[in-house]
Amino acid sequence: MKVCVVGAGYVGLTTSAVLADLGHQVTCVDLDQNKIRTLQDGKIPIYEEGLAELIETGTRSGRLVFSSDTASGIEDHPVILIAVGTPPQNDGSTNLAAVANVIEMIADHAHAHKTVITKSTVPPGTNEWISRVLSDKGLHPESFDVVSNPEFLKEGTAVHDSFHPHRIVIGAKRKKAFQLVRSLYQKIKAPVIETNLAGAELIKYASNAFLAAKISFINEVSRICDAYDADIKDIQRGLEEDPRIGSHFLSAGLGFGGSCFPKDLSALVHAATDKGLTPSLLQAVSDVNETQTDFYLNKLEQDLNDLKGKQITVWGVTFKPGTDDLRCSQSVKLINKLISKGSVIHTYDPVAKIESERVASHDDLYDSVKNSDALIIATEWPEFQAPDWERIKRSMNGTLLLDGRNFVDLESIRAHGLHYLGVARR
Repeated sequence: MKVCVVGAGYVGLTTSAVLADLGHQVTCVDLDQNKIRTLQDGKIPIYEEGLAELIETGTRSGRLVFSSDTASGIEDHPVILIAVGTPPQNDGSTNLAAVANVIEMIADHAHAHKTVITKSTVPPGTNEWISRVLSDKGLHPESFDVVSNPEFLKEGTAVHDSFHPHRIVIGAKRKKAFQLVRSLYQKIKAPVIETNLAGAELIKYASNAFLAAKISFINEVSRICDAYDADIKDIQRGLEEDPRIGSHFLSAGLGFGGSCFPKDLSALVHAATDKGLTPSLLQAVSDVNETQTDFYLNKLEQDLNDLKGKQITVWGVTFKPGTDDLRCSQSVKLINKLISKGSVIHTYDPVAKIESERVASHDDLYDSVKNSDALIIATEWPEFQAPDWERIKRSMNGTLLLDGRNFVDLESIRAHGLHYLGVARR
């Protein structure tokens, strides 16, 4: 198929590269001309394992092209896949300005039948709104189909997730639209869920909200474990052995961040509130996450007495390992709170840096800890699990290691004379 992917961000780039690899002719368009020039030069603006190689293969084969001419992309391709950003607004609702802009362009440049596939995460009711707008702009209802086809990509494993999804969700109104999207992914083996437009939109939101709820649940339980002198790892193992619960998203730590969970949880709360509902459980999930960094900050403050003037090293600034994404990073949130307390912050991350005069970013893990009073592991990058702890202890002024992800072996830490602090670890 000939597919125009509108948006060269994280989802758009990954989707474009994967569809080209599946044999489709893909043009990825974006209004950001600098980004397009960068991609045309063979440089990838985001860090994602396997993506650069996949894009290189697609461009070399001629099946993947990058362009800033959105109008031509829409005119020349029967399938338009929307992958633009839908950031949160101050009230928790979703900013659909970029989606609206794409719909305006489709209305202006659709001179033949178009299948408009929304890959961006949008609130329930958005795709129905898209249909109404296109009709109001003069497009005959038979000249277009609107499809909700949400993505379920995890940053760090997005390429693998694209080729091996747990499910493919298609929301549409007409049989031919369902068939077209099935054909688009026909080389991928996965269960296909067909539903209406709102059903597809809500599957995406419900999935992310449920996973976020698991994280906040285990974090709240860890606080109770702290109060009763129990080890959260024991509770975690006990939960994981129950097949009704499973093992994923049950690690206590700083909480969830990134571009999806906080935004989608907030959007779902807002959507429910708009309908006169009170989503108490969803709000509680957010409340626990918002206060989780304070829980760690209190631990640090109690151990160091006063954070003012203390040099503190933070390992990991991205919201999770395997990505360079700092959006809604709990690590960055904690760093900002430490700065407000007067701490002197040094950081190390394998792929990302905080651009701030108040943060000293290092290129070497061991350089980052020199003369520090405390070390915080805020992101669970593999290289943080078993470094030379003896060397680290010699470099530091203090001995405190605060494990914000309950990631390292506490016995090993203690054997090297470091003072280990985690969440509900014994």
